[in-house]
Amino acid sequence: MPKALEFCLPTAAKVVPDAPDWLHEVKYDGYRLRVERSGREVRLLTRNGHNWTSRFPWIVQAALKNREQQFVIDGEAVILGVDGVSDFNALHSRRHDEEVQLYAFDVLALGGEDLRPLPLSMRKSNLARLLRGRPEGMFVAPFEAGEIGPELFGAACRMGLEGLVSKRRDRRYVAGRTREWIKVKNRAHPAMSREL
Repeated sequence: MPKALEFCLPTAAKVVPDAPDWLHEVKYDGYRLRVERSGREVRLLTRNGHNWTSRFPWIVQAALKNREQQFVIDGEAVILGVDGVSDFNALHSRRHDEEVQLYAFDVLALGGEDLRPLPLSMRKSNLARLLRGRPEGMFVAPFEAGEIGPELFGAACRMGLEGLVSKRRDRRYVAGRTREWIKVKNRAHPAMSREL
């Protein structure tokens, strides 16, 4: 496994980019999580360094079902309602920990190789191959590329979603806050009141 893995953090913005070199993902309302697998050992680590491996068994089972023995995935721990929208209150309540899944949006290491220097577009391809069987408990974050970002943000707001995260498709994964990952939030979403 690569040493000193730290999360790449998006910078808050007011406008979604509309250029061809950006990828756009729905921002699910959950807990940021890194899934690290090495052989039969799986660890689920939060942004603050907490080990939540015992908290989310479905994600652990999904990681262990994968044929690949070594990987590190970056994603969001979520509980999805029947409408496909994440339910933060259900997640935070701890009453449904066995239902928590991983919304996987990046792969940082695979087969012992550090993928962070690769451009995001290549890491996305590796993530899709890694999770192509879509084991229950983990799913690949869908994304759209290019100028469609502002339209997607409008649709996300109308659907009551938290917002979008936009990422430069040609950039490496860097630790800490970066302008190459930006988040634009739906001002009407309940997550806004939790940040005040």
